Amino acid sequence: MKDIMLNPRAQEVVLAALDEDLAGVKGGEWCDATSLALVDPKAVATGEIHPKGTSCVVAGTTVAKAVMKAIDPKIKVKILKKDGEVAKDGEQILTFRGSARSILAAERTALNFMQRMCATASLTRKFVDATKHYGTMILDTRKTTPGLRVFEKYAVLCGGGTNHRFGMFDRVLMKDNHRRLWRGGNPEELDKAVLAARKKFPKLAVEVEVESLVECASALKARPEWIMLDNMSCADMKKCVKMCRGISKTEASGGITLDRAKEVAATGVDAISLGCLTHSAGSIDLSLEWSAV
Repeated sequence: MKDIMLNPRAQEVVLAALDEDLAGVKGGEWCDATSLALVDPKAVATGEIHPKGTSCVVAGTTVAKAVMKAIDPKIKVKILKKDGEVAKDGEQILTFRGSARSILAAERTALNFMQRMCATASLTRKFVDATKHYGTMILDTRKTTPGLRVFEKYAVLCGGGTNHRFGMFDRVLMKDNHRRLWRGGNPEELDKAVLAARKKFPKLAVEVEVESLVECASALKARPEWIMLDNMSCADMKKCVKMCRGISKTEASGGITLDRAKEVAATGVDAISLGCLTHSAGSIDLSLEWSAV
C-alpha cells in the first residue's frame, strides 16, 4: 500500500483538522490554551501510542506522524507497527520525542484519525478472515464520513479488504432508484440500460444492482462487468452465480453481518460489499502516554 499521506486530499484534511482544533495552524500560529498556560516552552517529552484494553489492526500511523510534523517538524516519530499489522493491548504502535507543547497540541487530532482508522481496519480483517476459505473479496462502499473517505477506504485496505469505486465518477453503478427513472424501470430491459451506460461512458466498468433472477437474466444479456445481488437469499445467490459464471462478476450486498458472511461467501460470489466497514466500525481505544518527560 502507498503511504496515505502521499495523497494531496489527505494532506488537506489533516491541516483542516488541526485548524479546527487549534484555530490558526494554517497560518503558522496555533493555540493550545492549556499547554501555553501550564507547560514550559522548553520542556521535551518522549511518548508512545498504543491500544488500550484490546488488540487491533493498525491503520493511520503515517497520518499521526503527519499531524505531529505539521505542528512541529522537529518532533521525531518512529513507527514500530506498520499499517496492516496487529498491535496487542499495550503494545507500542509508534513513539515520538520533541517539544511537549507541540505533542500535546497534536495529540487529540492524531488519535482521532488513528482510532477510527484502526477500527475500520480491524472490522474489515474480521470479514476477510471469515471468508478467506472462499477467496471472496471484501469491498467497502461510499457510506463514508463526508471529507474522510480517503482515510476510511485506506483503512479498509489495511484490513485486507478491497476498495469499491471511490466516487460516482469512476464506475457506472445502476441501483434501484436509477432503474426506476430509466424507461419506467422495466426489469426485463436492464440490458438496454447497460448498453446506454456503455455508450455514454465506454471506458468505465458497468455494474447493475438486481433483486431477482429475472432482473439478473435481463442485465446479463448485455454482459456488464459486475452484477450486484441485493438482499437476496443464499439460494437465489447460488442460482445467479451460476448464471453469471464466465460472463459477469457477482457482488453480494445488503444486510450481511459477520455471522452470515461465511454462508454468503459459500454461494460462490466474487465479492461482498459492506457499508458497515466505514459507517459502523466505531473507534479503537488508543492511548498517548509519556514514557519520559
